[in-house]
Amino acid sequence: MNLKQSFPVLVATACLAVLTTAMASAQAAPGSFEVVDHWKIGGEGGWDYLLADPSAHVVYVTHGPRVEIIDTKTGKPVGALTGFKSTHGVALDETGKFGYVSDGAGNAVWVFDRHSFQMGASITAGTNPDGITFEPMTRTVWAFNGRSNDATVIDADSQKVVATIKLSGKPEFPTVDGKGNVYVNIETKNSIVKLDAKGKSVVAEWPLAGCESPSGMAIDTAGHRLFSVCDGKKMAVTDYMSGKVIANPAIGDSPDAAGFDAKRGLAFSSNGDGTLTVIDAKGADYKTVQTVVTQKGARTMAFDSGNGRIYLVTAEMGPRPAATDAVPRPRPPVLPGSFQILVVERK
Repeated sequence: MNLKQSFPVLVATACLAVLTTAMASAQAAPGSFEVVDHWKIGGEGGWDYLLADPSAHVVYVTHGPRVEIIDTKTGKPVGALTGFKSTHGVALDETGKFGYVSDGAGNAVWVFDRHSFQMGASITAGTNPDGITFEPMTRTVWAFNGRSNDATVIDADSQKVVATIKLSGKPEFPTVDGKGNVYVNIETKNSIVKLDAKGKSVVAEWPLAGCESPSGMAIDTAGHRLFSVCDGKKMAVTDYMSGKVIANPAIGDSPDAAGFDAKRGLAFSSNGDGTLTVIDAKGADYKTVQTVVTQKGARTMAFDSGNGRIYLVTAEMGPRPAATDAVPRPRPPVLPGSFQILVVERK
């Protein structure tokens, strides 16, 4: 075959090679996430954290003075926990029997039955308990109090407070590594505190380089990483074996929660500007691989490890009130009946 005859074959072969490489790259890259559903919940009031329970196929959503319990297969309410003053977070024990709710304005942690959704004991905590988590090695519940700057430790068996641990500043969201350690962001110190659950004590405090006002946190226990979302459109990735910040990937504005997908090696940040940031956490560079358009105000989230979905909450807002000396940064009111859950899924 002469050159003129072979040239089309060479071009076709080259094009096929390029196409094959592109297809392989597309298959290897993280899939595209998008909003696939809106679950209308309604009601009134603001919201804070939410937590998925993959085994029971429900998601718990704090909503003003109540906790909504939503079936993740249908998007319909299956119950509600009521009687609180102001809910912030939910924690679940390892047995599947009990859950715990932090009641900020009530300065208490409430116990509830995860099968009947009946309320149990009310346990006095510090001032304004906010983030809350369950530590499985010691079977203790840890409520982090935003105004008394301390942690209330509750024994799950006796349902009694067994320790109060002073912290260096205002705690935000906590997490556990399953090895007896508890971690919490300190918003006013731009740091992470590590606590020993058995010794009920602070064992380390690490500065979060490149992070202002850390709030939400997620954990990768296999990779020994903590993901803290920060103001200034940054995430701090911390090696929790050394306490060092190893990356500051870009995220959206006004974040308040984080998540981690261990199966796919992806970290998430839910942002009040109406975006969800997806970060590839498998490599060393922690690249932002997708920015999903969600809805303004959807700054808290829960990752469901059972189905790979992400749930975010938001509502329609009214006009922002004028600033005053007492309230220099007023929040716009939530329009009644507009509260909803956004469902994000990888397509």
